Formats: sequence, C-alpha cells, structure tokens
Amino acid sequence: MAASLTLTGLFLYPVKSLGGYAVAEAEVTPRGLRHDRRWLLVDERNRFMTQRQIPEMALLVVAPAHNGFLITHRQRPDLLPLFVPFEATPERTLFVTIWDDIAWAWRGTPEADEWLAEALGRSCRLVYMSDMVRRDVEPELNPEGQLVSFADGYPFLLIGEAALTDLNARLAAPVPLNRFRPNLVFGGGAAYADDNWESFRIGEVPFRAVRGCGRCVLTTIDQQSATKNANAEPLRTLATYRQVEDSIMFGQNVTGPGTGRLRTGDALTVLSYK
Repeated sequence: MAASLTLTGLFLYPVKSLGGYAVAEAEVTPRGLRHDRRWLLVDERNRFMTQRQIPEMALLVVAPAHNGFLITHRQRPDLLPLFVPFEATPERTLFVTIWDDIAWAWRGTPEADEWLAEALGRSCRLVYMSDMVRRDVEPELNPEGQLVSFADGYPFLLIGEAALTDLNARLAAPVPLNRFRPNLVFGGGAAYADDNWESFRIGEVPFRAVRGCGRCVLTTIDQQSATKNANAEPLRTLATYRQVEDSIMFGQNVTGPGTGRLRTGDALTVLSYK
C-alpha cells in the first residue's frame, strides 16, 4: 500500500532572497503562490541581487502584515521596521535583469530604497513585478507556456521532509529547511521519491514536476547569521550522492495550473511517473 502523502508546509518569500514565512493557506496564481517573489532588489545597474553575492541579505527578516509585510534587520535594532505593500503602484518603471531575462518593473518608494541601502550598506532599489509582465519558464521545458515571478526559474519549489531527514542524518551538523527555500513541503513517503514524479495533485490542485532543482552556494549560508559554512556544507555532502552531471539536486522545480487554493494538511496524490 502506498504511503500517505500530505502537504505539511507552505512558504512565501515576498522579496527574492530575503527571509520567508510560513502560511496556513495560499492562493495559486499563474506565477506561483500569491505574493511570492513579486518584489526584487536590484543594484545600480538594475541587475538582480541575491544572497549568492550578498550573504547579508539573510539578515533581513520578512513577516506578514496587513496588506503587505514588514522587513526588519536581525542585528540592527536601530532600524525601525520597513512596511512594504504586497503590490506597488505604476508611477515609476524601469527595466531590470534577472539571470538572462530582462523585464520591466514598477519602482518601490524612495524611502524603501533608502532603508534597504542602509541595512545592506550598498546602493539598491526595490522593484515589483506587475501582472502585465510576461516572464516565461524555460521554453524547452515549458510546453504549457507557464509564467514565473522573480523566482530563479520556476513558480514552485517542492521538497519532501524525508529528504531533509536523510540529508541531516549524513551531516555532522544538521541544517534547517530554510536553507532550501521551498514553497511546498510534503510529509510521507521515501526520501527523494519525488525524483520520479511527473504529475501530482495537492487537494484538488494539479501540478507538474518538471525537473530536479540544482542547488547553489546559498544553501551553505546560515540564515540566522549570514555566515557561509567553511566546509561548503550541505553542498559537499549532497554532492556525494545527489550529483547529476554538473548539478547537485535537492527538491523539484514545479509548475502549476495558475488557479486554486492550497492548505496545509491537504492530501498529495501522485498521478503519473516519469
């Protein structure tokens, strides 16, 4: 008899590469969970900023607020919380670069830019992706024409609790789930069983597992202190058993239907296998 699978965690990251938070339920939109990675920090050249180059971004904590979210700094109590609405206004626009994509975005407020520049010690701008922007998932793996927010490449990232348990059993010092920044977390089943999934359903909402997620240096950054692990863990250990060609895989990149609602506790049903 197949093991029972359940959605055990839902996470939003309103600003790419800043902290995230758990929610009990979330709306599915054409770009992922509603409010997920719709905001982005860019530098003076309007190029995207992440913890890969700026680990200190981990120190910016995001918490939900009415019609928006609050950003605070773990180590700077002198900085009052910054409120950011879930959506920007189309008063000022600019073109931004994320990976190989160029997209236009709405500017946040000058006050937000100043707060974030002070918090990070460098010039930056906060920008928002409008519903009018079209940023596509990788074309060769996207026959349905799916969209993505400012996430790296896919609207959802799925991780199984058993995979993290298995990884931590191999590490001298276990790592928390926040190193991997998933949107969808499920319980039940064997570790890495999702490697073989093709399509699945959470509650009544269908999804497609497109490809494994290749992991980067961000997984080595402690999200509490913004320090990188001196031994490149957990990447070093993952590389001993999860390397596929030039990528170290952990979790699944997923596309969805663009509509629906998810709640923790929803049953997860695998519909087809690769």
